Amino acid sequence: VPPGRLEDWSHPPFAAEIADGFVFGRGATDMKGSISAFAAAAIDYVNSSGKPKGSLSFLITGDEEGPAINGTVKVLQWMKANGHIPGHCIVGEPTSTEKLGDALKIGRRGSLSFAVAVEGRQGHVAYPKKADNPIPKIASFIGRISAATLDEGNEHFDASTLAVTSVDVGNSATNVIPARAAAKFNIRFGTAHSHQSLKDWVAAQIAETKQELGGTWTATADEGAEAFITEPGAFVGLVQDAVEQETGLLPKLSTSGGTSDARFIKDYCPVLEFGPTNATIHMTDERISVEELRATQAIYARIIEDYFNAQL
Repeated sequence: VPPGRLEDWSHPPFAAEIADGFVFGRGATDMKGSISAFAAAAIDYVNSSGKPKGSLSFLITGDEEGPAINGTVKVLQWMKANGHIPGHCIVGEPTSTEKLGDALKIGRRGSLSFAVAVEGRQGHVAYPKKADNPIPKIASFIGRISAATLDEGNEHFDASTLAVTSVDVGNSATNVIPARAAAKFNIRFGTAHSHQSLKDWVAAQIAETKQELGGTWTATADEGAEAFITEPGAFVGLVQDAVEQETGLLPKLSTSGGTSDARFIKDYCPVLEFGPTNATIHMTDERISVEELRATQAIYARIIEDYFNAQL
């Protein structure tokens, strides 16, 4: 994540300086803090309990915030080919919202973006019947999809959402009817849908609009992650209990927010996400208190101990 203007930081973004009880720096909460806390917890466990009854490994890559091509995806492929797939995984995303321990993620919404265009016929505004204005067509389509209810949500996911992100006709003139109108939108969805079901739904909305208003339509889809859920069970319960023991808070099971590399890990083993509060992530002066960092370490230490004692 770029730090932005360096002069806006009260402490250098890559120096990990401690001031006023906080560690300052890019990634302090998202998520170098979690990595350091878990590493310290793992070292403490080995020093106090010896070799664990199983393996304890770290998967640390550098492109989670980017295209996510040469990081977790390829490491997981290597791990599978070499017999190193873990039984369970925790991603140290900063999942806590108001207080450390108030939430953990057991899944994530899916994401699917569309670019839809309709071709008309350009013409002079004084002779609209000689043209075929695509703007009312795209406006009708946008109104149709924006008013639709995709689902009502379920136990773990809120209702799916659709957000129009761009409408463009490429026309700066006031006396010309454009030949083309386009729109872009994104859908965030739960397990009630898949990429394919939503592509089918969008195609049906286009077909209905075309039948009513005509036009030549095209649509392309950019597939993000599919929605997924790690069903509550022994693993989720163990982490919840560990968090509650250390903080006094029973963390809410959440699927809100954006995406993370958990979307790749879920194809190999059960995965959940837990980490510190996220108030300053990606911001200038990103920081985490030393107290919270130590508390996060204590939670991870209890998770490690309880996990190997339970032998899940």
